[in-house]
Amino acid sequence: MQPEKSFPVSWDMFHRDARALAWRLAAIGGFSAIVAVTRGGLVPAGIVARELGVRVIETVCVASYTDETERGRIEVLKPLTDAILSRPSAEVLIIDDLVDTGATAKAVRDMLPKAHFATVYAKPQGLPMVDTFVTEVSQDTWIYFPWDTGLSFQAPIHAPARRTRRG
Repeated sequence: MQPEKSFPVSWDMFHRDARALAWRLAAIGGFSAIVAVTRGGLVPAGIVARELGVRVIETVCVASYTDETERGRIEVLKPLTDAILSRPSAEVLIIDDLVDTGATAKAVRDMLPKAHFATVYAKPQGLPMVDTFVTEVSQDTWIYFPWDTGLSFQAPIHAPARRTRRG
């Protein structure tokens, strides 16, 4: 099923939003490690880690999409390491680019139930799974991240019919 709306995100916009997430997280403080949910969480985790001065970054690899728009079952491709699991989970910050239905977030949250979960973008169904986010988009919107797209013309939402000039 194709989403009704699209929300293209440029590199500049994503960097600005990820830094805004870091500002919100800096106000909370106390994080000694970051877990990036791959693949989407890699870029914002790097930006947030830089802004907060966190050097310990771990990944958890979770697959939930079978293709671009179809969701499949949740599969943990790479679990968390003992080094992260042995830390006080309240000091661990989980970062992802987006929470959609919340299924991926729930799988990761089950691994670290007391960790702080933050995303750059959030959809209504996934909101209960995150503690901090920057921008909410509607559930029927597909976000096109800058690493998923190239530069090309985008048709306007409503384009009136063009009149040709004859003469």
